[in-house]
Amino acid sequence: MLGDVPLWATVLQFLAAGLVGGFCVLQWVWWRGALRSEGSTWSLALSVTMGALLLVGGLHGVTESPPVRAVLEFGHAQLLGVLALVALPATRAFGGRGPRVRPWAVAVGVVLALRAALWFWPAEQVPGVPGGRAAAVALLFVMLAVVVGYVVAALGRARLTRPGWTVAAAGSTSLVMLGGGVLLAGRPLGALLTALWPLPFALGLESLAFVRLRRAQSTARRRELMRDALAAVTNTAWFHRDADAVLLQARDAARRVLGDPSVEASLRPLQRDRFVADLFPAEPGRLEPHDRTFLVDLALVVSTAAERYALADRLARAAVTDPLTRLPNRRAADVHLLEVLERGAVERTRVAVLYCDIDGFKDVNDREGHAAGDELLRRTADLLRGWVDDDTYAARLAGDEFAVVVARAPDDEALGDLARRLRAEFAAHVGSTGPRLTCGVAAWDPTDVVDADALLRHADAAMLEAKRTSTGHRVFDPAMRARAEDQRRIRSALERAVAEDRITAYFQPIVDTRTLEVVGLEALARWQEGDAVVLPEHWITLAEQTGLIVPIGRSMVRQSRRALDRHQMPVAVNLSARELHEPDVLEHLDAAWSGGPWEHLTVEITESTMLRTSAAVPVLSELRARGARIALDDFGTGYSSLARLARLPVDVLKIDRSFVRELRTPRGVGAVRAIVALAEHHGLDVVAEGVESAGDLQVLVDLGVPRAQGNFVGRPAAGLPVRGARPQPRSVEPARTTGEQRRLDARRVRTVPRPLRVVHGGGDDAAPEHL
Repeated sequence: MLGDVPLWATVLQFLAAGLVGGFCVLQWVWWRGALRSEGSTWSLALSVTMGALLLVGGLHGVTESPPVRAVLEFGHAQLLGVLALVALPATRAFGGRGPRVRPWAVAVGVVLALRAALWFWPAEQVPGVPGGRAAAVALLFVMLAVVVGYVVAALGRARLTRPGWTVAAAGSTSLVMLGGGVLLAGRPLGALLTALWPLPFALGLESLAFVRLRRAQSTARRRELMRDALAAVTNTAWFHRDADAVLLQARDAARRVLGDPSVEASLRPLQRDRFVADLFPAEPGRLEPHDRTFLVDLALVVSTAAERYALADRLARAAVTDPLTRLPNRRAADVHLLEVLERGAVERTRVAVLYCDIDGFKDVNDREGHAAGDELLRRTADLLRGWVDDDTYAARLAGDEFAVVVARAPDDEALGDLARRLRAEFAAHVGSTGPRLTCGVAAWDPTDVVDADALLRHADAAMLEAKRTSTGHRVFDPAMRARAEDQRRIRSALERAVAEDRITAYFQPIVDTRTLEVVGLEALARWQEGDAVVLPEHWITLAEQTGLIVPIGRSMVRQSRRALDRHQMPVAVNLSARELHEPDVLEHLDAAWSGGPWEHLTVEITESTMLRTSAAVPVLSELRARGARIALDDFGTGYSSLARLARLPVDVLKIDRSFVRELRTPRGVGAVRAIVALAEHHGLDVVAEGVESAGDLQVLVDLGVPRAQGNFVGRPAAGLPVRGARPQPRSVEPARTTGEQRRLDARRVRTVPRPLRVVHGGGDDAAPEHL
């Protein structure tokens, strides 16, 4: 097919081959990129085949050797078949539709194989055909007909674009030139047409490849812009709290990236704080798949942000709102009160708090059920909500306690009237026979220190005072303020004393009532403040309320452990209810007792603590199992059940001092005698507290009380009391007659030994005998 052509045609072939080769490099870069597609693969294959055809044709024009020219002619013919074979899948890839390629490719492959075989067939010479290969030429037209038929079948109904029409026109031109070159073989024009026929198709193909390459580059840049826009909208969604602003930014980003100003956006709420966002152009059908994905991703970011904002708002409201009454909770009330106080300090106005508690709320719960109690709380909240205005704020603090904060508060008399009106409206709201509202009122003046907690405490104290006096309401007055200041000062001083370990253990002897021999010691806490000693009656209740009793109790156990080593005498230590509520009370007792003998430790606990604290019995049972003795302090003053006494882990009953004070009366003697009999029945030891005179001790001896303690027999002291005289053994006593022995026994019963004296430390005359 190839013949001799002018030099300019050969040069043109080489130039076209170089141009196609350059486009092959660009298409190879496109093919290796992230946007690789089937079209890029077959476009590269067509371009390589086309460049090889042009290169072989140019080499044929500059080669003089006949064998080489024959090989180049054969290679040119086969490349033409390969081009026809590759054109089939390339047509389907470019058009996006068409028949199955395999049958057509098999047909073209068969024809190509026959042409390759017939090329060497020594057939009869055909006039006008070099080499006499007329069958090969016929097969060439058959192969071209198959390719043209597939192209028509694939693109017959397709809507071609301008680049598509360009390639179709170029391919048709090349096909006509190839046919003319074959038919005009042996002539100069035929040779020229055969050499230059690939040029139109190559130019059309590379123009299409250039357009597709530019489109791929544009798509890549657009996707980068999409990623950047999506990241920007996501960042905005994280750092802003306005879903509408995020939606507008997403719409503007879509318009800018897609280049379509018709893009609109919408955000619609669904049930349960769910949202759906939409971004849509005026003509959605013109969108590419990646453009639709971009809009869907933007809408998903917006809807997720809106749901997150709604959830955050709901959680924020739940954090400051009581779920039952929908009133602000304690946290919100604290924040609001602090803000009101700071504003009042600037405006020089008073601020007041009404602290309200529902009397009889527990009875409603017990009698009518918790649902009725919840309904009462809601009705109370509705009543207080009706009082809310620009200067009033209502909140539920806890349980059945509510607070009303009044900014720009009037004087105390007007505040008292306000509390009376509130109580009257509550009575009318819940019924005349229902629960009542107790109110405590406290006011803050601009001259006071801004302290929201103190104002709430004062209002709470006024409410408790109103409960105690059954007045219904009470205004926090200077007397109550003075008491509160005293309590605050005592608490601060007590905290310092505990931190500096100035709570000292004083030891009071427990003696045998007949011999006055010291048989044990009880550790009693004393607050050492300089040279003075502060008695527990002034601070023990405060220590219980503040929880300081826990470190104080542990200190007493540690000091008792040291006293055991120093004095070699059993020690009794008081445990409070607050200590027994601690989850690690046993571990702390182990650490404080530091491996001492448990049989020399007596743990004293009050009767009410034993019976009302559920954690007391297991803890005391464990201590008793280790060998410690358990004493029931202040016995007879609580609410014990005698039937339960045998089941409690108790070893000692301590008779309260109130019974000892009445030993001179029949009622007091009867009570002590009953306690002694009860103890003997259960096998328990008995200790009498508060022995203040020889007469008390004599009566206790007569009643059979074996042990006693009190200021008469030994005052509390930091040191060790002197032991009493031990009785002489009976074996060394001289023999006496029966009458003499009877008189001696009577004298021993009536005679009371002198009290013990105390060394190493002073006592206190009026010191209570328990922690």
